[in-house]
Amino acid sequence: MVRELTVLGTASQVPTRRRNHNGYLLRWDGEGILFDPGEGTQRQMLYAGVSASALTRLCLSHFHGDHCLGLPGVIARLSLDGVHQPVEAYFPASGQEFFERLRYASVFRDITDVRAHPVSDDGRIATGPFGELHARRLDHSVEAFGYQLVEPDSRRFDPEALARFGISGPAVGELERDGVLEVAGRTVRLDDVTAPRPGQRFAFVMDTRLCDAVYALADAADLLVIEATFLDEDAHLAADYGHLTARQAATVAAECGVRRLVLTHFSQRYPDTERHRAEAAEVYSGDLVVAEDLMRVPVPGRDEL
Repeated sequence: MVRELTVLGTASQVPTRRRNHNGYLLRWDGEGILFDPGEGTQRQMLYAGVSASALTRLCLSHFHGDHCLGLPGVIARLSLDGVHQPVEAYFPASGQEFFERLRYASVFRDITDVRAHPVSDDGRIATGPFGELHARRLDHSVEAFGYQLVEPDSRRFDPEALARFGISGPAVGELERDGVLEVAGRTVRLDDVTAPRPGQRFAFVMDTRLCDAVYALADAADLLVIEATFLDEDAHLAADYGHLTARQAATVAAECGVRRLVLTHFSQRYPDTERHRAEAAEVYSGDLVVAEDLMRVPVPGRDEL
């Protein structure tokens, strides 16, 4: 199973020759979650080799154009490609009118079951084999939410412990199901032959000032995708327009124990992102990725702990 982020665009309000508007696809086992599809997302998916049939969920942080104007094309493409599986869509409830306009922005043969889930409060918004999807309200100039995917903790079998107790084959499944097994007159419990396996976490934070929700979303994330619209020298602009600087984003990652940090959503005022990297590296010593269009970023594996 694949757990990987495909970056479809890294620009903020204005795209550039090298940066498309926002767009981020998270492949998480059987899920394909598309976050904030800005203009050009459908074409970027083609360049990235991503099929519309891979999409299972849509998450919009808010309804500024660079985060949602690609939605009509993506939805039309779902129907054009004959995608019949349900696609769950999450977005701020205050923008439901905008969602409906984008959902039916043009004439097309509408066959895909796009299910709208307006989000109005913090908390869990979906559950499934992937774990839980949570939303938290951010601090932007319009209502905005960040998203967090949380996989539940589990346990993994220790092959040496299984061999020591003489457990193999169907007996392993029986022990996993019942939690206890009698073997040669001995009672073996699941804890005797397994070790804790912490669930993985992914967080998506766009367009916000620093607030408690940013830290809550980023807490212990294996992969954090977070805006770094401005450099610290322009912190006053970040505060005025409801954004983060590269230093602020990296500081959050450092304080929250983030394993892999992905900076994105760069203002057109910066021709390149080398200073974003340098600024972030001053405060974050972990795995730092400065996003580029069409980049693929794996979720760090558990064996990398």
